[in-house]
Amino acid sequence: MNADIAIVGGGIVGLATAYHLTQKYKGKKIVVLEKESELAYHQTGNNSGVIHSGLYYKPGSLKAKNCIDGYHMLLAFCDENSIPYDLCGKVVVATDKSELGRLRDLYDRGRENGLEGLEMLDAAKLKEIEPHLAAIQGIRVPQTGIINYKAVCETLARKIEEKGGEILLNTLVKSVEEKENEVQIVTNKNFVECQMMINCAGLYSDEVAKMHLGDLDTKIIPFRGEYYELTTEAEHLVKHLIYPVPDPAFPFLGVHFTRMVEGGIEAGPNAVFAFKREGYKRTDFNFRDFFGSLAWPGFQKVMFKYWKTGFGEIYRSFSKRAFTKALQRLIPEIREEHLVEAPAGVRAQACDRSGGLLDDFKLITEKRAIHVINAPSPAATSSLSIGKTIAEMVELN
Repeated sequence: MNADIAIVGGGIVGLATAYHLTQKYKGKKIVVLEKESELAYHQTGNNSGVIHSGLYYKPGSLKAKNCIDGYHMLLAFCDENSIPYDLCGKVVVATDKSELGRLRDLYDRGRENGLEGLEMLDAAKLKEIEPHLAAIQGIRVPQTGIINYKAVCETLARKIEEKGGEILLNTLVKSVEEKENEVQIVTNKNFVECQMMINCAGLYSDEVAKMHLGDLDTKIIPFRGEYYELTTEAEHLVKHLIYPVPDPAFPFLGVHFTRMVEGGIEAGPNAVFAFKREGYKRTDFNFRDFFGSLAWPGFQKVMFKYWKTGFGEIYRSFSKRAFTKALQRLIPEIREEHLVEAPAGVRAQACDRSGGLLDDFKLITEKRAIHVINAPSPAATSSLSIGKTIAEMVELN
């Protein structure tokens, strides 16, 4: 198959990129290669469906810029295409005096990132909007919302095909070779020869990049996020999305409560090292994935640095009582019997050789390829902005 541009990966970032490219290059052949039998099967289809506001991210970072731009682009896209969403707002709360400084820093960061309507609330005001919440201070963030990102992907796919793009399911990339005037991608079905390849392979983005570039200084480490859903009788305990103050040294937000756009409330996730890149169950194991992660020098340093936090996450994975206790820091009335196990997700967390867990998005640009190496949360919120940025970087002959 000959194509002008081939996008590897049919998650929301890959589809948003293809969407913008079909608008920029009318008449050019653009194909999306997806190894699964459906789109948005992994990270996109298993996330908690939050529309992030841009509160957490370092001003000037790719995350901050793309999240805030992507937020507005996503809402406009949904309005144009009648995709339901709910800007229900969230509160980020401190339950201990030691967290107050970090809460104030978050408020200042949000203001610096251009968020409007942020409110710093004391315990009494928090009780007015979240009567069952135990917190001493919090930030109310009106811009946060909830959505079904698979519905967004379905609409993106339809628009890509309407513009002449092609989506190939059940198409696994096996090797990549750059030649003088093209990139040749070998799949389980065919050869794809293209002027430009864009790697949006998520949990396998580093593996696809290595096919093209050889050794990388970054490796994807999979972390499983496990969730519970609240029983119907407990749903009244949560009105907004409720988050704790995050640990600034650890790139996860801690267990929290999330309303879902179809109804119901999720609680979680924890962040457990997964023994398989697509390991959604505790028993899922892949020899190559597991020992590849353990052998990575950067992850060895991460384990040494965060061993105590890591064991806490593992303990919560196997102990419903411990998971409940973590949630009770926010809502003391939550009981074990209120929690029903829900499907897990797996996050692709990039780790460099020095032991850094990459916080910002990371793109590697080459003459005939762009590799999206790190696109964790808020990538779904940011997807249309990331896709536009990548499309603007592509120059065809």
